[in-house]
Amino acid sequence: MPILEIENLNCFYGNVQVLWDVSLKVEKSEIVALLGANGAGKSTLLNTIVGLVPPKSGSIRFMGEDIVNLSGSEIIERGISYLPEGGRLFPDMTIRENLELGAYPMKYWKSRKATLDMVFDMFPILKERQKQLARTLSGGEKQMLAMGRGLMSNPSLCLLDELSYGLSPLMASEVFDIVKKLREQGITVLLVEQNVRQTLEIADRAYVLENGRICLEGECCELIENDFIKTAYMGM
Repeated sequence: MPILEIENLNCFYGNVQVLWDVSLKVEKSEIVALLGANGAGKSTLLNTIVGLVPPKSGSIRFMGEDIVNLSGSEIIERGISYLPEGGRLFPDMTIRENLELGAYPMKYWKSRKATLDMVFDMFPILKERQKQLARTLSGGEKQMLAMGRGLMSNPSLCLLDELSYGLSPLMASEVFDIVKKLREQGITVLLVEQNVRQTLEIADRAYVLENGRICLEGECCELIENDFIKTAYMGM
């Protein structure tokens, strides 16, 4: 059974349809990439999964349970973590305070110390600077903090939106390495990303979204050699 299964999802903003019969599957411990140009509907799809955008029709099943009618907090408690584009940190709170907010639901709050140790093991720089304000961090460090905060709820599935946006190539590579570590720890990842080449190099499978519709899907080792992908997304 897939950890996440979406079937025939249709979404609107007002009278404007933005997702058209979108269907995809994510298996446990996979990294699945969702590729597409700006405005293709990628972030809308993530927002719909976590309950921020109600779908007009279709189903979203997480671990076999239909979650379409659940609230955002209920979806998070089921084991989904969402890192939106830009991280949306609290800049005038410390690194540690930002992390602890990720364990806000009571079921995670009780075990926050052990989870915090796990996050600090993955991101040693956050442990060193845990008393600093979040606004003092570099762009890459802020992404690490946002990822760490998302892990404080011990998720089974992480939804990651544009992790490498605004980062230097070196820092982007570090962030992608962390995504691979999540898979090694058994955490499933659905990754929205504009850095197509690096994404296809670390992901297992990918879907391409164009104008709100899935137009292509497959194994990343095949898609990276696809002529359409090369021309449309890698400038080749």
